[in-house]
Amino acid sequence: MKITKVSVRKVENGNPKMKGSAYVEIDECFAIEHIRIIERTDGTLFAAMPSKKGQDGQYHDSCHPINEETRKMFNETIIEEYNRIKDLPVEEKED
Repeated sequence: MKITKVSVRKVENGNPKMKGSAYVEIDECFAIEHIRIIERTDGTLFAAMPSKKGQDGQYHDSCHPINEETRKMFNETIIEEYNRIKDLPVEEKED
């Protein structure tokens, strides 16, 4: 499995912990949207997979990596792209 495309946009929605949103394509045949880029209390960033609120009131990932190696690949690729675009004006970002 290979991430073949990643697109990140900065988000300013009033939540200071949410820094951006990502779109990822896998092997040019599967897409995942609405991956949130979140800042932890220590200032580090991580990619949070799309989730929905369940009947139990808890949030559950709609899709997610099932092993640490794949989770690390997603996180590193998304955060690397966020760091590349975070200081660019909106019109200079590439999709």
